[in-house]
Amino acid sequence: MEYESFDIAIIGAGVYGLAAAKAHLTLHPTSTIIILESAHSIGGVWAQERLYPGLALNNLLGTYEFSDFPMDTETFGVRPGEHVPGEVVHRYLRAYAEDGGFYDRIRFGCKVEVVERVGDDDGWVIGFVVEGGDVSNNDKETKHKIHAAKVIIATGTCSEPHMPTFRGSESFDAPIFHSKHLAAEKDTIKNAKNVVILAGSKSGYDAAYMAATWGVEVDWVLRESGRGAIWISPKYVTPLKKWLEKLVNTRLLTWFSPCIWGDADGFGGIRRLLHGTAVGRWIVDKFWWVLGNDVLTLNRYDEHPETKKLEPWTDAFWAATSFSILNYPTDFFDLVRQGKIRVHVSDISHLSAGTVHLTSGESIPTDALISSTGWTSRPTFKFLPQGIDTQLGLSYDISAGETPDKLAQKADAEILKRFPRLKNQPTVNNPYIKDKDDAIAGSGVTRSNTVPFRLYRHIVPPAFIHDRSIGFVGLLSNFSMLLTAQAQALWLAAYFDGKLPLLEPSSPSFDDDIRWDAVLNSQFAKWRYPFGNPQSPDFVFDFVPYVDWLLGDLGLKVHRKKGRLAEWLEPYGPEDYKGLIEEWKESLQK
Repeated sequence: MEYESFDIAIIGAGVYGLAAAKAHLTLHPTSTIIILESAHSIGGVWAQERLYPGLALNNLLGTYEFSDFPMDTETFGVRPGEHVPGEVVHRYLRAYAEDGGFYDRIRFGCKVEVVERVGDDDGWVIGFVVEGGDVSNNDKETKHKIHAAKVIIATGTCSEPHMPTFRGSESFDAPIFHSKHLAAEKDTIKNAKNVVILAGSKSGYDAAYMAATWGVEVDWVLRESGRGAIWISPKYVTPLKKWLEKLVNTRLLTWFSPCIWGDADGFGGIRRLLHGTAVGRWIVDKFWWVLGNDVLTLNRYDEHPETKKLEPWTDAFWAATSFSILNYPTDFFDLVRQGKIRVHVSDISHLSAGTVHLTSGESIPTDALISSTGWTSRPTFKFLPQGIDTQLGLSYDISAGETPDKLAQKADAEILKRFPRLKNQPTVNNPYIKDKDDAIAGSGVTRSNTVPFRLYRHIVPPAFIHDRSIGFVGLLSNFSMLLTAQAQALWLAAYFDGKLPLLEPSSPSFDDDIRWDAVLNSQFAKWRYPFGNPQSPDFVFDFVPYVDWLLGDLGLKVHRKKGRLAEWLEPYGPEDYKGLIEEWKESLQK
């Protein structure tokens, strides 16, 4: 059977899918590309249907934009020093796609169900359903298939919510929904007298602030068996009052984070001194203490018993992108001090009619339960033929009795040898559990039983390294997602074109080396950021060396500042990566 055929199919129209489309079409203007998006508008987490009143970026103007498409104040109305509203992000991404000439290549309302490999070199068949279907036949959805020579999975890490189950939910008789659906449920919240919010994530902060500022009573439940509230910071930190998104992208400060790919920045000697010696590790610990203590002091947790409950339970060193920013127009903690947000450190034992019952014995009458319990990164669609998941390096949970992966064990040993600091993995120092013998099961952080995505450069499955027909973008998290997206997109385009010199087999051990590299770097994320996503890399201070890594593979300039001091002390931002695609095209002419 013949299907509509394309050179490249991109699944997902969020920032990573858009960056991938831009890179490929810039390099191959006549290429046929289709972008399949399950939502009905562009942007992924910034799609129109996911925007709710007050939603804004953690980022201030200037740090969340593609290098070749500035978010200027005249066009988008955001002034320097302001957080970018969600509605502006949506408009910006649509304008980016329209300016790049690929907005009309996006098919909305297309939910992918199957991605199937066809033969050894015949590409992929993608099966999807289109919401709305054939109106003339009153169908709610219709099934379609297309063929693509190459596939880019750009579904990201925030598309599929993780939703717990609650005993008694069938008799609750009130809405229960994930924070993903805050926009769809905004009227439910606005018309409520009380809402209960579960979990101390940034989306929990957002939901609590939105409801409380609408005059709704908020009971915020931090799971005693969980990890407490996230680290959340004012936008300017350290005694020097540095802009946080820029601070983490300042090369000198990135050296204070142990990073397995850190040597890609060309300063491996300094990194080995800081992380491979006792004196260096002492300096590193002091740096993280200063950063964390500054946030604790600025937030004034100790000044009120309710805000004290929101103080993080573990060190900032381990926080990953759960380390967030207070991006609200008024003081969030004032709402807590005024009693408009009541904080409970407990677990939900069960639900009954219109009531949430806690293990502390409290019962909270409520009009809605909002779960801010995170996401699953693994794509929701099936890959065929059966068993190809392992070849694609997809994440999975280890079965009971499964034989440990010897290569992963070797990687663990290598990681801990290079970074002894990571041997001392954190536990959640829950101040509300007085006796550790009485601690609720699961209250500590343990080594995850999840095997993370095994992807070379966090993009390509090692088993398909010679195939050049599939890649994953956006299966990681950091504070500079758009810059990461454009670097990954260019790297993947060069890989598809067979233009990356390092991927030309040069020894009999080539395939083994590629697999080892993928295992080592994916395993590292589990040790470095145990509070992050166990399926995919979740890093903050390691963005700059990650982009260095990709640019180095491409043979492009890594140190992009003018002078040694600027390279060390000036933060990296969109302006430093302007014209990457053009640089790559020029390098091919040499």
